[in-house]
Amino acid sequence: MPVERTLSIVKPDGVARNIIGDVYRRFEQAGLRIIAARMLQLSQADAEAFYGVHRERPFYKDLVKFMTSGPVIVQVLEGEGAIAKNRDVMGATDPKKATLGTIRADLATSIDENVVHGSDAADTAAREIAFFFRETEICPRTR
Repeated sequence: MPVERTLSIVKPDGVARNIIGDVYRRFEQAGLRIIAARMLQLSQADAEAFYGVHRERPFYKDLVKFMTSGPVIVQVLEGEGAIAKNRDVMGATDPKKATLGTIRADLATSIDENVVHGSDAADTAAREIAFFFRETEICPRTR
């Protein structure tokens, strides 16, 4: 499998509940490396731009409101098949449908507050990473 990069976000519920370390442990145990990370508070404009692909969906306004409700942690994950691996680690969007052992099955409280976001494809990952990080802020591991 090729080495890939993907964007991950620990959402406001995960930050507020102080479960960042548990989320990171799961990434690392799955063989993903965290090669860039930062905590920030999304502005209304940034959340609207980042989730713009969902603008016409009925949940868009609630998603933007939730994502601006508190700090988030954005990170770039790297590893073999990182996009699919991260999606597996996260689990289904609806925690009731997520496989036990996944972040969402174990840690999420609802479909709306489901702890994490992850890119769904290579082109999405590239766009989402560039939204939050300059290339000089990403530190790939050499070992």
